Amino acid sequence: MGRTNTVLLVLVLVFAALLTKETLAAQHVVGGSQGWEQSTDLNSWASGQKFKAGDQLVFKYTSGLHSVVELPNESAYKGCDTGSALDSKSSGSDVVKLTKAGTRYFACGTSGHCDQGMKMKITTVDGNAPSSPSSSSSDASPPASTSAAASSSFLHSAPSLFVIAALSATLLLSVF
Repeated sequence: MGRTNTVLLVLVLVFAALLTKETLAAQHVVGGSQGWEQSTDLNSWASGQKFKAGDQLVFKYTSGLHSVVELPNESAYKGCDTGSALDSKSSGSDVVKLTKAGTRYFACGTSGHCDQGMKMKITTVDGNAPSSPSSSSSDASPPASTSAAASSSFLHSAPSLFVIAALSATLLLSVF
């Protein structure tokens, strides 16, 4: 019976680790409720966010009116050089995964939109960094869209984690 309890404890710890990892990743809807639009102050929105490796940016906009291009560097960003884009998306609901720490630059590829301010620079920190907002205000709290998206991400992944844990426990219990 002691060995079975040890196996169950290990499974619970593995499951808890997986669960924690899932809840730490967040989806950031770019521009919040306004989305990826010309009227949105995208850099102000971005400066109020904490982007971690593992998170996702979700660009929501009117397809055909706007697009999303990722620019290679600050020079291209400042000069709105969308011709040097690393990637381009135009579905109206695009997801960009933040895979590592560093600065990334995004702009609208529609002629003139970047020059009118439809661009944003984000800095992603290592996934192990503290999850406090990057705002300088001490009473700032994360936007609801980030928290809701993280919860939604967790809810979508939780059933599969439960199934994996249950199957693993059943298999191990049948062996012992």
